[in-house]
Amino acid sequence: MPEVMTAAVLTAHGGPEVLQVRHNVPVPTPGPGDVLVEVTAAAVNNTDIWTREGAYGSASNPAAIAGWQGVPLRFPRIQGTDITGKIVCVGDGVDTGRVGQRVVVDPAIFESEAEEARLLAVLGSEYDGGFAQFAVVQAEHAHDVSDSPLTDEQLACLPTAYGTAMGMLERASIHEGEVVLVTGASGGVGLALVQLAAARSARVVALTSEGKQEIARQAGAQEVVLRSSDDLANAITRAAGGPLDAVADVVGGSVFSTLIPLLRDAGRMVIAGAIAGPVVEFDLRVLYLHRRILIGSTMHTPMHFRRLMESARSGSISPVVGQTYPLKRIHDAQRDFVEKRYPGKLVLLP
Repeated sequence: MPEVMTAAVLTAHGGPEVLQVRHNVPVPTPGPGDVLVEVTAAAVNNTDIWTREGAYGSASNPAAIAGWQGVPLRFPRIQGTDITGKIVCVGDGVDTGRVGQRVVVDPAIFESEAEEARLLAVLGSEYDGGFAQFAVVQAEHAHDVSDSPLTDEQLACLPTAYGTAMGMLERASIHEGEVVLVTGASGGVGLALVQLAAARSARVVALTSEGKQEIARQAGAQEVVLRSSDDLANAITRAAGGPLDAVADVVGGSVFSTLIPLLRDAGRMVIAGAIAGPVVEFDLRVLYLHRRILIGSTMHTPMHFRRLMESARSGSISPVVGQTYPLKRIHDAQRDFVEKRYPGKLVLLP
């Protein structure tokens, strides 16, 4: 086992310059109940960008420099919520038979196993994550996927994007026959939403940008609407064949106020992102007069993640990998992510 490793180390909140690729970071040692994972693939997510920038704000000040908990992070920190790799060492109390297992790591640490337990911490934020050659995680968070037909790059797409998508669909109770609009449908979470909603036999309308229609259709969207449509509301209503049963939104911004009136009475809008802007304005009357429901969703529950891993083992889902990069090109990967240069997920290969 080497004593040092290469890792992308976040030194402060700020621009790309505060993220430094270092080749002399000590390899972490697993404590009791932990495992050491040799990272083979780690996907890039919007949370990596916002965490680096401190763009989450706080309850009292949306412009505050803060992580997702509303306070600044502690530095240095190795980011990376999505980890696929191989267990190479275990701490006290962990079965040594786990050495050699191919695993996907659940990055969310909850207060308990309760259905909606409080989220306490996330890998890559409160604890070091996967933008490194090795990472220490709690043994129960490392799920054995040795038999999965998916590649390591595909498996790395699952924890945040597919976990978030599954949490959204579960909390909004999306079911067979419902008409669901998915925003940002060519991105990581968006494509996951399209796939998972289609797997539930929902009728998916995908909202995406020019040139990315086909990938949304391949993921399971029955209708595709371009975000640049002249009359977006009418275009969505025509594609849906009437009012929407639900909206799964990861975009926010100006389109938010356009979408709420398109819901049927008592329709649901589940929100798990705001890449187009976190502060929105809309008419409250379109909400309460029609009993429409807004649902906030952050990541997944432990039960959701276990279901996701069952799908990974069976190969019933097929994540789209848009591009891969060596870890030393993490700045290129994050730039390409922000510029939405590729559909699907961008994956680092430590």
